Amino acid sequence: MDKITEKLAHLNPKFVNEIAQHASTLQVPQGSEILREGQYVKVIPVVLEGLIKVFTRYEDKELLLYYIQPKESCIMSFSANMNNEPSKVFAIAEEDSEVLLLPGQKLQEWQQQYTDVHQLFFQQYNLRYAELLSTIQHLLFDKMDKRVYDYLKEKVRLTEKNPIKLTHRKIADELGTAREVISRMMKKLENEGKVSQNQEGIKVF
Repeated sequence: MDKITEKLAHLNPKFVNEIAQHASTLQVPQGSEILREGQYVKVIPVVLEGLIKVFTRYEDKELLLYYIQPKESCIMSFSANMNNEPSKVFAIAEEDSEVLLLPGQKLQEWQQQYTDVHQLFFQQYNLRYAELLSTIQHLLFDKMDKRVYDYLKEKVRLTEKNPIKLTHRKIADELGTAREVISRMMKKLENEGKVSQNQEGIKVF
């Protein structure tokens, strides 16, 4: 209860109390799947601690859509629940995380009672919309070396770690390209003095 109150302190105390009564918390180990494409969404996650990655997949390729940080939720899950539609995305724990699970049925009731539901979810639509537009712009207009460098800088910001432990395969998966392409781009960035690579991971400058 204390952690829920702390993380949701920006919301109406009565609404937070309702959440504490009806929601549950879940410890999610790093790498665990929280949501998969085609799954009907019965609970909507709000991240209390950690980091959740949301992505889409086509055949054997993935494309990173956005990350969910503490105090944030998954808009795609919220939308799927509200419309009773299967999920169009996957979500996994990028690191060990603690997630608050809001029951979808109660959330629909809360919309009628608390304007804070809009604050908790609808304001994030603007954020995710902007992030998705940025992803599209990167795909269409940026060269791959810039995409990789921007991706690495964002990883450092989100994880607050530098160097970061990442394989070329993981970077390739999240950017929707081949590992060989990432290896070439990393070598180029290293030659330009923007990154260094060693046993400790990738250091971004």
